[in-house]
Amino acid sequence: MDGHNKLRDLAVSDSGFVFDPYTGSTFSVNLTGLTILRGLKEGHGREDIVGELQTGFAAGDADYHRDLDEFVGQLRNQGLLPLDFSVER
Repeated sequence: MDGHNKLRDLAVSDSGFVFDPYTGSTFSVNLTGLTILRGLKEGHGREDIVGELQTGFAAGDADYHRDLDEFVGQLRNQGLLPLDFSVER
């Protein structure tokens, strides 16, 4: 099972509760993580996800590209994405 398929199969609630059906693991994400996770599951590219973050969280000094990269790194570390995965532009 590759990590990209695992990501698509995660059950994600509107409140940010996430269930991995392969391991039985659960975790919670904040609204930023939820937005990123949904975008990734839907196959959105980098600029689309960053645009969604900018629209939903109008924080003037936020670095949404960094937030996206860090969250993707965490998903890689948890085996939910392949180690070579990157968000396409």
